Amino acid sequence: MTHWFHRNPLKATAPVSFNYYGVITGPAASKICSDLRSSRARLLELFTDLSCNPEMMKSAADSYFSLLQGFINSLDESTQESKLRYIQNFKWTDTLQGQVPSAQQDAVFELISMGFNVALWYTKYASRLAGKENITEDEAKEVHRSLKIAAGIFKHLKESHIAKLITPAEKGRDLEARLLEAYIIQCQAEAQEVTIARAIELKHAPGLIAALAYETANFYQKADHTLSSLEPAYSAKWRKYLHLKMCFYTAYAYCYHGQTLLASDKCGEAIRSLQEAEKFYAKAEALCKEYGETKGPGPTVKPSGHLFFRKLGTLVKNTLEKCQRENGFMANPSRKKW
Repeated sequence: MTHWFHRNPLKATAPVSFNYYGVITGPAASKICSDLRSSRARLLELFTDLSCNPEMMKSAADSYFSLLQGFINSLDESTQESKLRYIQNFKWTDTLQGQVPSAQQDAVFELISMGFNVALWYTKYASRLAGKENITEDEAKEVHRSLKIAAGIFKHLKESHIAKLITPAEKGRDLEARLLEAYIIQCQAEAQEVTIARAIELKHAPGLIAALAYETANFYQKADHTLSSLEPAYSAKWRKYLHLKMCFYTAYAYCYHGQTLLASDKCGEAIRSLQEAEKFYAKAEALCKEYGETKGPGPTVKPSGHLFFRKLGTLVKNTLEKCQRENGFMANPSRKKW
């Protein structure tokens, strides 16, 4: 099954030379600074390279972060921080607030900001792969794996590094807890979308698919709630996506729950469940239009025209008609089933 995911833009950053004439001396130190400069440039280059794969990204990120640790932790492995931690000023833009940069003279700020972009890259890689027609089983696993890696990076930054910043994260910007939490939950929800698609392809029990869809809808609702106190000018488009996905997977849950009820000859309850599915599908359809019309970070697309959306509409319609036919047979048992 093909998928569609909303994506906020990558963070941009100012160049860093890592030249410290008179401060860092000796050929070994100069070599480390040169390697830092080139490994940072290489990593930034890969963020927009469509041929980059997870192995290339991991290698480049590991190379840069291992060198950057020398600016954060003391080389004698004590608990003291490096004397170089505050030597360099770093500037990064924001995924929601556009080209207005934040700057901190702190290598931890650089570690978090670059790590944030690495996590974003994994979500974008997953999105490109998931949007392909006729995605293979191996590709679906790669999408799932990439989303789990991204969620893990966001979680690690939130739990292990944000508190170390000397200057606290500004409200409504990327490094604030609310935004990081929203990114974590969105990755979890999208990974579960892949699980649902696989369950449908393998024709698993409708009850299982309904339960997974309901849980996914709850993930999206939780992510949307996490962003509810942010400035609408920056978060409106993202929140439209989260809300429409919540409605979409609620419709999925009701649709497959209806199939479970139908299999138990509970036609009346099945019809009511499918009618709820229709309502939530209609809400999702309206939100798709609103999403396309809402200004803000993210792609300009029409989700309602996407294959993943149209498929559910057809499924709800056909399942409801089947329930109504079955209910008619049960109400009039003298009629023959063909």
